[in-house]
Amino acid sequence: ENVLLLLAIVTIFVSLLSNLFRYMGAWTVENMRTRTLQRMRNELFDNVINLNVGFFSEQRKGDIMSRITQDVMVVQFCITNTLQVAFREPFLIIGYLVAMFSISWELSVFSILFLPLVALIIGSIVKKLRHPAMQSQQRMGDMVSVLDESLSGVKLIKGYNATNYIRQKFYDINAEFSRLLLSMARRQQLASPMSEFLGISAVGVILVFGGMLVINRSLNAGEFVAFIAMFSQITRPVRSFIDQFANINQGIAAGERIFSIIDTKPEIQDKPDARELTGLKEKIEFRDVHFTYDGEREVIDGISFEIRRGQTVALVGPSGGGKSTLSELLPRFYDPSAGEILIDGVSLRDYTQESVRAHMSVVAQDTVLFNDTIENNIGMGKRGAAHEEVVEAAKVANADCFIRECTDGYGTNIGDRGVKLSGGQRQRLSIARAVLKNPDILILDEATSALDTESEKLVQDALNNLLKGRTSVVIAHRLSTIHNADLIVVVDHGRIAEQGTHNELMERNGIYAKLIEMQSFD
Repeated sequence: ENVLLLLAIVTIFVSLLSNLFRYMGAWTVENMRTRTLQRMRNELFDNVINLNVGFFSEQRKGDIMSRITQDVMVVQFCITNTLQVAFREPFLIIGYLVAMFSISWELSVFSILFLPLVALIIGSIVKKLRHPAMQSQQRMGDMVSVLDESLSGVKLIKGYNATNYIRQKFYDINAEFSRLLLSMARRQQLASPMSEFLGISAVGVILVFGGMLVINRSLNAGEFVAFIAMFSQITRPVRSFIDQFANINQGIAAGERIFSIIDTKPEIQDKPDARELTGLKEKIEFRDVHFTYDGEREVIDGISFEIRRGQTVALVGPSGGGKSTLSELLPRFYDPSAGEILIDGVSLRDYTQESVRAHMSVVAQDTVLFNDTIENNIGMGKRGAAHEEVVEAAKVANADCFIRECTDGYGTNIGDRGVKLSGGQRQRLSIARAVLKNPDILILDEATSALDTESEKLVQDALNNLLKGRTSVVIAHRLSTIHNADLIVVVDHGRIAEQGTHNELMERNGIYAKLIEMQSFD
């Protein structure tokens, strides 16, 4: 009875320990996997968000999203699985090899010669996975891009009866993605049966060679049977290593896509000794400014003018003349290719980007709002602002009335990109955000061009409130915006065609006068 009781206790205790350590091992790996994934995503997102604006004009948003989500998971899966195999299998392989050599060194050497052969054959199969793995990850990026574009432009798609076109576009990308996955799966699934077949073939050859040793009495039958058993067992961890090669190839392909972003350094970086901009005291100067996209197309060609503190300067001219690019140079979304922009006699490059942007606000035609509450969208202008400050900013922007009519007032969620609001309402929220920030320098990029007459009047009144006492750069679309500007700069083909006040330019009867006559600044 005591022996049976002891045996039962030992069995239960061993089982408890076995399952406890298995649980702890699984939990440790899962914790490592999740934390690794978290850190990789954080670091990748940090790198992406710090890249200059030009990078995003050349990359598809869906492809970047795919790299942060899908590719990171592939790399993480590869790393953790490889670590599991690397920590577990070598000990089994070493243990079996020691035991095999203790039985027969001749048979062990003969057996080991087969392992590199197996590895070479399987390696030749799995190394072909890298190219389709890279292609499949690119197709995944394309698919996410189509999804993003389709959901963002669903009204346009339906309005132009383009549903079938978009549907077919998605189907084609999905079919190509599936074809690549099947191609990869075929190679992956071939690796394991092939390694097993080669392992059994090796056992067959060893049976012949070992049998000859037994016949020659160099090895007894019992040792030979034990050797065969151990060799058949050693092929399992070896196959695990070989099978892992496929995951490694996929991980390398995903890693290359991720590092293509990580290795992309921001073109605009602060100097080590960059100073803080504390505010505009005197003036902003553009001195012989040039700007070239991609080192080929010159957009700005030697522009010089100045904006004194408190002045409103309007940039007007034909579409594509370089007005918007000039406005994007001021908050350092880009740096000039040549020439300088100075604030109070100091080059923008000598200030930190954060301090420059802290004293500027941009109100653009394409209003950017987030899927959040009205209060949080306005509050982006000044993090931690009190509710009363947000309300006051909304009143200045002529937004308070329509906000109070919303279901939950300032707590109303406005949907993706403010889809629940009209164009004029979205624009007034953007202006309220700028009012709350209370910037020294204001940049208005055709802020009323896409609005109807009623909305334009409300927005224009809000803009007039915002412009009071501020240094402003206004990209003008309509006469009402620029009539009272202190300086009007006419930009055509990247150069200043003429500049002066409204009356001065009208008297010259040049480009500006013709634009006024057409009543449109495209």
